[in-house]
Amino acid sequence: MRTGLPATPVTVIPPATATPATVVRVLTLVAAALFFCQALSCRSFGASVEEYYSIGMAYFEMGKYEEAERWLSRARSAGRTRIASEYNLGRIAFETGRYEDAADHFETVLNEDPDNVMALRALAYTRIKTGEIEEAGILYGRVTALVPDNADDGYNHALVLFAMEKYTAAEELLLSRPHALETSRDMLLLFARTQRALGKVEAADSYARWLASNSDSRVRYEYAQVLEDAELYAKALEEYQTTLSELPPDSVKPTQAEIRFSLARVYLTADSGNPQGLTELKAAVEGGFADREALETLSLDGRLDETSRAEIQELIKNLP
Repeated sequence: MRTGLPATPVTVIPPATATPATVVRVLTLVAAALFFCQALSCRSFGASVEEYYSIGMAYFEMGKYEEAERWLSRARSAGRTRIASEYNLGRIAFETGRYEDAADHFETVLNEDPDNVMALRALAYTRIKTGEIEEAGILYGRVTALVPDNADDGYNHALVLFAMEKYTAAEELLLSRPHALETSRDMLLLFARTQRALGKVEAADSYARWLASNSDSRVRYEYAQVLEDAELYAKALEEYQTTLSELPPDSVKPTQAEIRFSLARVYLTADSGNPQGLTELKAAVEGGFADREALETLSLDGRLDETSRAEIQELIKNLP
């Protein structure tokens, strides 16, 4: 998912990427804003709020959120800076982990401007952080209705629908953006995973398209599983073996033992008499594979011969 909250028209550079030149520029902006505020004696409230906003955003650029919050709180009192200040106070609350406070700020913006796309996006992402996925889905739906051609908004909305297990709706949304599916690796991968969740054999083609120009062991493992489910055993074996050869020894998702178990399962179900199946299975168990339920399920597969079934039961008995 695209993370982070959208900026206002003011250019914002995260503190981690700010260069010395940026810091000098920001300090100059703070000094200038303070000078003008002092020159005005801040007596004319209508004139000073814009200076407050400039100072607040300058501190925001430097990542000095406490100072930024103080000045933006003043700037939101009235005038043209009110809505922008409220929004940026929400961003500060978000960046400092105060997600409910952030949501309150974004909702305040939306109470005055219900179609404010930046606030809708920000509130949607904040609701993901607070675990309110259903609400996030509704908010992203409003965003995509307002800006239907924005690829990032479509991706985020589809990702939330996927998280809610609304796979058909996610697929429909992704299909409504054919250009993005052709150009965005994130969209294509989400599309492949959505098709897989729907049990569609076309998922194999989508995974293959993604892997043609990208490399990721976890994704290749998913691709191999799709091929296995489609009973394309020869190709599944090839992809499992490729994944195993490329996988770092300390990989966690998946582990080498999990891939060896998958290899064993394909060998045993496609050709139970192939000795390679039990060889891979024993290697998986020796490598730490201890999923008793998965082993039990494999032993009950009607395609296995009695010898293989007995060997698996023996492995299960000896599990720690």
